[in-house]
Amino acid sequence: VDAVSDNNDLNQFASQIDQANQILKEPCKTACADSGYSSTEELIKIDKKDITVIVPSQRQASEKDRGEFHKNNLRYDENNNCYICPEGHKLPFHHPNNENKSDVYMMTDPKTCHKCRHFGHCTKSKSGRQIGRLWNEEERLKFEARYRLPDAQAVYKLRKQKSEHPFGHIKRNLKFDSFLMRGKDGANAEIGLAATCFNMARMITILGIPALIQKLQGWSPAGLYPRPILFRSSAWRNSAPKAIYPRFYRRGLLVCG
Repeated sequence: VDAVSDNNDLNQFASQIDQANQILKEPCKTACADSGYSSTEELIKIDKKDITVIVPSQRQASEKDRGEFHKNNLRYDENNNCYICPEGHKLPFHHPNNENKSDVYMMTDPKTCHKCRHFGHCTKSKSGRQIGRLWNEEERLKFEARYRLPDAQAVYKLRKQKSEHPFGHIKRNLKFDSFLMRGKDGANAEIGLAATCFNMARMITILGIPALIQKLQGWSPAGLYPRPILFRSSAWRNSAPKAIYPRFYRRGLLVCG
């Protein structure tokens, strides 16, 4: 777990996959995430590594009906580089939008839209209908089509069970919804400790305390941890080292020492 300064996850997915490959020491075969990671540029980086990408676009995640005049319902003529509206009129390429990394297509004569029976529904703009097409639009459509496949839906359903559990438990059940320390190093220390505590609690649930202690004793390198772990429970309340991190002690998390 790593704390970052970005205010969203759009530029995080490719680096997270690279880190996972390094830690697990084997290549990832399928990369699955929610729509918060649906940056097409990031998904392309992963796809180029022969990794199956299963990420819904934000439009797919919202499940909103965009209506019959949404640009996906308009035909794109690749040979002439233009869109064809429902009435058969062409919207040719007009100019690039470097900020959004897209091309803008517009009706040549705005009066064509003003006279159209769909004016007010298709567009309300005085300059006529405009459409933005991403420079990597074909790749975006490919990822959307892959997400709709039944096999991809099964994987995405499994992601909800596996990926949301740790963060939901830490944020909701343990009320860890903000950082007490300032700076990236402090935030990394807090979230790292929270993740470690969650992992240890899960291992206790799965393996049991005696089996986990045995595994940790066998794993500790060169006597680095002569007392590998201290477990806090209601029975051992007085034995846990409160001074290590009062915040986590109060919340009943497992304490490492």
